[in-house]
Amino acid sequence: MKEPLIILTGPTAVGKTKLSIALAKAVNGEIISADSMQVYKHMDIGSAKIMPKEMDGVRHYLVDELEPFEEFHVVRFQEMAKSAIKEIRSRGHIPILVGGTGFYIQAVVRDIDFTENEASPYRAELERLAEEKGSTWLHEELKKVDPESAEAIHENNIKRVIRALEFYKLTGKKISEHNEEQRERQSPYNFAYFVLNDEREHLYRRIEQRIDQMMEAGLLEEVRRLKEMGCHQEMVSMKGLGYKEILEYLDGTYTLPEAVEILKRDTRHFAKRQITWFKREEDVIWMNKQDYAYDEEKILEAMLTILREKEILK
Repeated sequence: MKEPLIILTGPTAVGKTKLSIALAKAVNGEIISADSMQVYKHMDIGSAKIMPKEMDGVRHYLVDELEPFEEFHVVRFQEMAKSAIKEIRSRGHIPILVGGTGFYIQAVVRDIDFTENEASPYRAELERLAEEKGSTWLHEELKKVDPESAEAIHENNIKRVIRALEFYKLTGKKISEHNEEQRERQSPYNFAYFVLNDEREHLYRRIEQRIDQMMEAGLLEEVRRLKEMGCHQEMVSMKGLGYKEILEYLDGTYTLPEAVEILKRDTRHFAKRQITWFKREEDVIWMNKQDYAYDEEKILEAMLTILREKEILK
């Protein structure tokens, strides 16, 4: 028998947090955050982190577990998530992966093998070239050998660009093909993969409102404190939406209104990329809020029906 696993994902600001609590209570579940920023301590406002009082007694994992100076990436996420799943199952509860980082979710659902991620002789050379010639040049090099990966990876994500080039140099294969093979791996879980979604206009309005609320709640002060702690733009934790833009204001690159506008624009773009990612995934169940007249109880009831059909809920 495969172990049960529920996934609740969707674009940023769609309303996953509130629904996840109702779902966890209904299925006797515990929540694992599939978010690249909520794992960090001291980063509450910009990550839209769930606060203890919002958890309403539901146990959460991978929230407030690392310092901003620590690296967090898909391999570490997968290790921590698997450990949490084991702990949740030991109590007879159902693990629920909640968050918007599609690649992290895929790594767990498909149990992707990252063992070839060890450093190779090529990595230092590629890092040196990135330093000398810049991210655009490096991205162009990737485009020559693996246009699919170049399309999927932003040129500013130097680590992933280097990883894709390194993989090609090591194996002669495109990492996009390798990722496709990994994506087709059979899941070790009996899972239901829910994607909560909304009409684009509604979603964009919610994104803008959320960012205004973050600013009112003290995002600027939060980032200023992190900067005083020694956090800077090269750190993984500071590349997250909300932190990157406000840090650029504090570093004198933009005015505050410019930084906020860039944050809104980039968050809209991010939501669009998230939806594109989930459309490519197999076995997803789209929960479009407008189909349920924005009634959370109806959405939850539909999800519970599906979980019973899949025998995840007995």
